[in-house]
Amino acid sequence: MSKIAYNYEEYKTWIQTLKSRVQFAKQKVALSVNQQLIELYWELGKEITTKMENAKWGSGVIEKISTDLRIAFPDMKGFSRRNIYAIKQWYTFYSEKFAFVPQSVAQIPWGHHRLIISKIKDIDEALFYVEETGKNGWTRDTLEIQIENNFILRKGSKSNNFQNTLSEAHSKIVSQALKDPYNFDFLSLQEEALEREIENQLTQNITDFLLELGKGFAFVGRQYKLEVSETDYFIDLLFYHIPLKCYVVIELKAGRFKPEYAGKLNFYLSAVDDLLKTENENPTIGLLLCKKKDKIEAEYALRDIHKPMGISEFKITEAIPKEMKTKLPSIEEIEKEFSDKVTFEKEL
Repeated sequence: MSKIAYNYEEYKTWIQTLKSRVQFAKQKVALSVNQQLIELYWELGKEITTKMENAKWGSGVIEKISTDLRIAFPDMKGFSRRNIYAIKQWYTFYSEKFAFVPQSVAQIPWGHHRLIISKIKDIDEALFYVEETGKNGWTRDTLEIQIENNFILRKGSKSNNFQNTLSEAHSKIVSQALKDPYNFDFLSLQEEALEREIENQLTQNITDFLLELGKGFAFVGRQYKLEVSETDYFIDLLFYHIPLKCYVVIELKAGRFKPEYAGKLNFYLSAVDDLLKTENENPTIGLLLCKKKDKIEAEYALRDIHKPMGISEFKITEAIPKEMKTKLPSIEEIEKEFSDKVTFEKEL
């Protein structure tokens, strides 16, 4: 076998570029196919709705339409009676405001649409989740979680100084990437959990934590060490936001926000910018997560700070309500009951 001479590093860069182009092309094809399907469903919904209204046909005709379309197109899915009804319902929902299928609506999968119209009755709210899905690439499960957690109420309510510390375009993107409050109901902690306990479980459940943070975050480290003037400092959690091309420092506070926390976070941001950030990367962003905050106190604390940072609350849903704790057996009682059962079975 003859050997082909080539520069490995050059080839590695080139093949990665080639792979990216293929992946981009595949995504364009998938988007095109999805858009055509959604536009087809819009036309079907329009035709069915108009005909049923004008001809005074009852809802029973849906079954007949489903049967005829499945016979005519046996290789196509989506013509079940249930899906035909959903198409009509979906078209009726959006046609109150639009004569044609909106561009953002045509960009997300049909399964996402069925979920949205089953849970949301307001068009503007539905469009919000449509656009967020397209922008963040949410799966159907992620979309359902965001709807149930009222993601729409958590956008734009943060305390931050991004407008004063970042360019207009960058500030808008950063504001959209962060939330307030964050929902940590995937943690099995009580409301009184200490900072280190919260930090431990967040890193143990890093997949859920990254999902809650949102698209683009990569975990760098926990208790990340920075050496400043021969003194070691430790950042609670350090992330890197790939689309924003910047580090994100997260500090956890189990209690109420205090103004001095902003000063400490500002120090960490300066250190990361000096020790880790490169010339091609954007300024490091700080996020202070606390149980409670007063918005006025937060505003004052951030007013004269020149590093970009935000202050958000986080919520923990108790795994076991306090009133149930006394009714549940202790570990010792469970072990004793199990031991007694084993002994009894052996005697039999």
